[in-house]
Amino acid sequence: MSVNAFPPPLAQLDWAYFLDVDGTLIDIADTPDSVTVDASLLDLIARLYRECGGALALVSGRAISDLEKLLSEVHLPLAGQHGLERRDAAGRLWMHAAPPAAKCAIKEALAPVLAQHSGLLLEDKGLTLALHYRQAPQLAYYVQRLMKELADAADAGLEVQHGKCVAEIKPSGIDKGTAVAEYLAEAPFIGRRAVFIGDDLNDEHGFAEVNRLEGLSIKVGKGPSCARYRLPDVAAVRHWLGDALKEVA
Repeated sequence: MSVNAFPPPLAQLDWAYFLDVDGTLIDIADTPDSVTVDASLLDLIARLYRECGGALALVSGRAISDLEKLLSEVHLPLAGQHGLERRDAAGRLWMHAAPPAAKCAIKEALAPVLAQHSGLLLEDKGLTLALHYRQAPQLAYYVQRLMKELADAADAGLEVQHGKCVAEIKPSGIDKGTAVAEYLAEAPFIGRRAVFIGDDLNDEHGFAEVNRLEGLSIKVGKGPSCARYRLPDVAAVRHWLGDALKEVA
């Protein structure tokens, strides 16, 4: 994985944009529910979506229902839970569900763990189970090992997706890269140069996919990544996207 990456070239309105949310468009908070989405971001997303002909999708670890609450009146293509659910440009919803029995068994196994460690937070997103340890970072190795053991024991085609202070059990073989590929086979994304911007380990799948297609992969913040370009923080991402709109009346 590359550590040194260059600033991206100027954003263009004829590209296809795939944007992570937490850590990319908004700053990460202590819990998923405590983030704030300001009016200027909503305006930026709405304007960019309109001016690039609808070729913009948010590709997030959050559930689509959660993204809709954050975006309020802004409506656009959304891929949630790392691509396990995807709303296309025509409004159709595509889903890859985890076996309900396996998910239920894992939740039951985690109940005593949550009772013992108050700093852990289990988030049931519907299709995935995410165990957050941001408020108990000393438990990182324990959480990561435990979630892998539970996923393996379920024997139901599940895997663990790691992120910033979170380990998430999800169906294997579906990720942000597959979501990007699915969008690029559809209008209005098809034929455009792909841009993927993200900040976390779960975004590496998206980076790898756009690298394969000779698009622009942009890592936000520090750390090793296969992304070919880099922006320092959320503010820089917003500024870079906003530059594409400067010449629009």
